[in-house]
Amino acid sequence: MSIDTLVAGATLPALEIPPISRTTLALFAGASGDHNPIHIDIDVARSAGLDDVFSHGMLSMAYLARLLTDLVPQERIRSYKVRFASITPVHGQPTCTATVASVADVDGERLATLDLRVSLTDGTTTLVGEATVALD
Repeated sequence: MSIDTLVAGATLPALEIPPISRTTLALFAGASGDHNPIHIDIDVARSAGLDDVFSHGMLSMAYLARLLTDLVPQERIRSYKVRFASITPVHGQPTCTATVASVADVDGERLATLDLRVSLTDGTTTLVGEATVALD
């Protein structure tokens, strides 16, 4: 899909992520500096009443940002905001999606506002958001 032809209502190609593994969580903890044990230590997760560890919310946000940068270069992202809606369990398989909410000319720039979502294969929505990107 060409960004030059985006119109309101268009659905962008989804970004399907492999299931989240313990290795993914450990690597993300190291890369992000977020070593909260609830994401990497099953005993800590169980002591908090959970069955297992779960993914960092910022990892899902990063995957969603990758969907954006697959569409446009990073310098064209004008805004990006999300709301965390649910956890992504270890072995969960996220899919990132975007729908064009609107396209408008603003201050000489053609901007698309995108509705964003990260969902798991069982239908659980883990992240919702919005981004504005410059199209030209």
